[in-house]
Amino acid sequence: MSFPVLRFFCGAFKNTSRARVTSSRAAITNYTTCQSCKMSGPSTYPLTEHFPLAMSMRPNYQISSYHSSPVKLMENKTTLYNANKKKFRLTVDTVNEHLRKMEYAVRGVVPTKAGEIEAAIKNGDKSYPFDRVLFCNIGDCHAMGQKPITFIRQLLAACTNPTDLLESGIYPSDVVERAKDILSHCKGYSIGSYSDSRGITVIREHVAEFISEQDGHPCTSENVFLVNGASDGIKQMLYITQGNQTRTGVMIPQPQYPLYTAALAELDAEPIFYFLNEEKGWGIDIDNLRPSIKAARSVSEPRVMVVINPGNPTGSYLSRDNIEDIIKFCHEQGLVLFTDQVYQENIHEKGVEFYSFRKVLMDMPASYHDLQLVSFNSTSKGFLGECGIRGGYMHMMNMDKEVMKQIYKHSSIGLCPNTPGQIATDALVRRPQPGDPSYKLYEQEFTEITGSLERKAVLVHKRLNQIPGVSCNEVLGAMYAFPKVVIPEEAWADCRAEDPDMSLDTYYCLEFLRQKGVCIVPGSGFGQKEGTWHFRTTILPSEEDLKLMLDAFEDFHFNFLRKYGKNV
Repeated sequence: MSFPVLRFFCGAFKNTSRARVTSSRAAITNYTTCQSCKMSGPSTYPLTEHFPLAMSMRPNYQISSYHSSPVKLMENKTTLYNANKKKFRLTVDTVNEHLRKMEYAVRGVVPTKAGEIEAAIKNGDKSYPFDRVLFCNIGDCHAMGQKPITFIRQLLAACTNPTDLLESGIYPSDVVERAKDILSHCKGYSIGSYSDSRGITVIREHVAEFISEQDGHPCTSENVFLVNGASDGIKQMLYITQGNQTRTGVMIPQPQYPLYTAALAELDAEPIFYFLNEEKGWGIDIDNLRPSIKAARSVSEPRVMVVINPGNPTGSYLSRDNIEDIIKFCHEQGLVLFTDQVYQENIHEKGVEFYSFRKVLMDMPASYHDLQLVSFNSTSKGFLGECGIRGGYMHMMNMDKEVMKQIYKHSSIGLCPNTPGQIATDALVRRPQPGDPSYKLYEQEFTEITGSLERKAVLVHKRLNQIPGVSCNEVLGAMYAFPKVVIPEEAWADCRAEDPDMSLDTYYCLEFLRQKGVCIVPGSGFGQKEGTWHFRTTILPSEEDLKLMLDAFEDFHFNFLRKYGKNV
């Protein structure tokens, strides 16, 4: 007599088991170990003995039958798939439901429309009252006209094509020496080979040296992982911190970079929002954090707090005192602290020093030194602006060895970070020094880029605050302004006529795009207090383009207010 063979999936079992159906009973007949009762071996265990346990650990219990006549076991709790069932087809209704919930405002409705308009203009459409689209929606430095740092591009070129370039005499000697050093740590003397899953060892050592010097406290490369841009590292660590039995809660700021809400939606984690204080320069009020986390504990297990400093989209940075308060709060609440510090080179206020969370933590009393801290940095921001190369690193504090093994294992799934991004990271943390052949040009380019950003930060703040119905905090850090705007309620009718689900600030930004050809991002994509409207703009366009953009915005805003009955 032949029996149908079933494939048994259960959270309680370490391995997928094979089961045979005998009459109305199923039994596990493969070598397997139940992680709850620890029974293992080749003996046959009735499936019904483990079924309640399986259901308690994974409600979506499934058995797949390869027999033409499916056998029903435990009605309403077991799903049996017949081999003759209709074939699966991927549609918008069958894709992962968490993907459908994800939103990413900086590439959302307004930028999508901007791309369509730009394509139409390039194809000869002259129906728009402008001849180009100015994209102010994303922090893409080079797309906005910023020139690459020569030293970095020479290093990348030399590592990519060493045969032709290393001995050609074209590049300065410090570039050649650096390239040879990196290549000597690559298998086959080629960046086309896989590196360690954590990144090229010598570059991780250079990152550790950079962190040690920056913070004034020793750092080991064993706690450094190179990543394909900070975003990948952040998503990886959010995944790793997810709970097994309960929904994980992650504290994120409002407003925030949409990466976080999108990543949490993908993981089906619980976002725990805390509002930044606009009236206090977008600082963090510790007293407002406690009610948020207390309420979240009823629906989730809070595990992580995310802080973005300098701030995106706010253009702010935190004081040292505020950083200390955040560290104390996370220590008190037992939270892992994620610090997104990709804009640490973008401090626009003269005489102000950037303080990393790690430095502040290590300067505090030893009783706080056991806080688990993960810090992120990137080659995409700062003065490099190498967004497309996808380089960066993450540094972990107080993770035990077994946890580090799990992070290493997860990194190994992707084999290794891309090697050009790793080389750019090396250039980020190990810069030409006085006396090096590349130093003079490097300093000249660095000064030009940072000086221009400082001037544009002042310009944007000053001009926006001169416009009635607009208020903007100083742009002290990062690459963005996040002004508050008055949008007349009378505009709701036109907004809903276009799309019943559209937010009013999205309609406002779309109108600005359609009338003036400038792409900005509505504040609703980042989070804002109810009853307020904002938008985010970069300060990255050239100084000339930025002045034109601000003139265009002032004219648009006046006309928008007049259209909907507001006197200005």
